[in-house]
Amino acid sequence: MGKLAEIKTKPTSLSVTGFIDSIPDEQKRKDCHVILNLMEKATREKPKMWGSSMIGFGDVRYKSPATGREVDWFKIGFSPRKANLSLHLIDLQRHADALKKLGKHKTGTGCLYINKLEDIDIKVLEKMINAAGK
Repeated sequence: MGKLAEIKTKPTSLSVTGFIDSIPDEQKRKDCHVILNLMEKATREKPKMWGSSMIGFGDVRYKSPATGREVDWFKIGFSPRKANLSLHLIDLQRHADALKKLGKHKTGTGCLYINKLEDIDIKVLEKMINAAGK
């Protein structure tokens, strides 16, 4: 049995819509509303703010295969960062083929970074979100 780790980023009662509507950049705000709708449709879950800047859908307990450490986290989510949109879709390796068709993006550990939705193929992104949200 793994040890449940206490993490700093936790769900809050902040308004998701209020947070998105407070984003100064109009294009980023519009893109966030599109992503919000795609993720809500894929997970059939209501979004929650995690910390002050992350939006998560669903609740999952992840266990690190390396350490056995467990954390409570969201199934999928995203965060509008200053430089780009950070999408947390977990296990990006399984989306390798889709990533080749996606368009302009970068990846990190479990994260997909895009500057704006017009840089990518939204249909490919929607398929990735649907797969990750199940």
